[in-house]
Amino acid sequence: MRHTSGAAIQPDLPSQTSVREGFVVTERTPAKQIDAIPERPVVIVVDDDPEVREALSSLFRSVGLEPRLFGSTAEFLQHKLPEASCCVVLDVRLPGVGGLDFQAQLIKANIHVPIVMVTGHGDIPMSVQAMKAGAVDFLTKPFRQQDMLDAVAQAIERDRERRDSEKSLAELRSRFESLTTREREIMTLVTAGLMNKQVAAELGLSEITVKIHRGHLMRKMGVRSLADLVRAAEALELRQTKTSTP
Repeated sequence: MRHTSGAAIQPDLPSQTSVREGFVVTERTPAKQIDAIPERPVVIVVDDDPEVREALSSLFRSVGLEPRLFGSTAEFLQHKLPEASCCVVLDVRLPGVGGLDFQAQLIKANIHVPIVMVTGHGDIPMSVQAMKAGAVDFLTKPFRQQDMLDAVAQAIERDRERRDSEKSLAELRSRFESLTTREREIMTLVTAGLMNKQVAAELGLSEITVKIHRGHLMRKMGVRSLADLVRAAEALELRQTKTSTP
């Protein structure tokens, strides 16, 4: 848990600053992690303090991020999550459902969005609870602008990696679904460690037939080696499927 003192959002000095709506806004360039992302990421801010929301909005826009502002979790739930990489800056104390309870609800609903938790009344047990539940960071108001930008950059990178992983897995599943039933059987047995001769005996086929099917399925799966095929099978959890079959 990070803790600083002063205004709600502290500027990082020395740097070019200007006063806007009672907050000191620092001009800055994007962090490396943010700059490397080709799409425009979204930062969802859920905070019941309108001044904090607007200050964070200005900060995020200054580094090329798209802020979306909400005063409560109920208001946030009326909208869909963006298609772009995103994260949530979530205040612990909110009207209705608080930040920690809302974090637990998202996990229970299997909604995976990185969270940066913020609070003006933080303590160590609260921060530990948030971090154990998967929060990227826990910032105590007042926090430095750079601390917030660093936490958001890390959260967006985590979300981008998750999206890339889910996309790759979806493509892998699509390739697997294109296999014939026989090719799926052979893939499961081969990646479980059986040799072609053993697979042939298991399925009542000739060894040459197994080799032909194996060549076809490897092309369809887009792999060139047995090691690659095994990694694909592990991602698809084929070994578990084989084990659970009566």
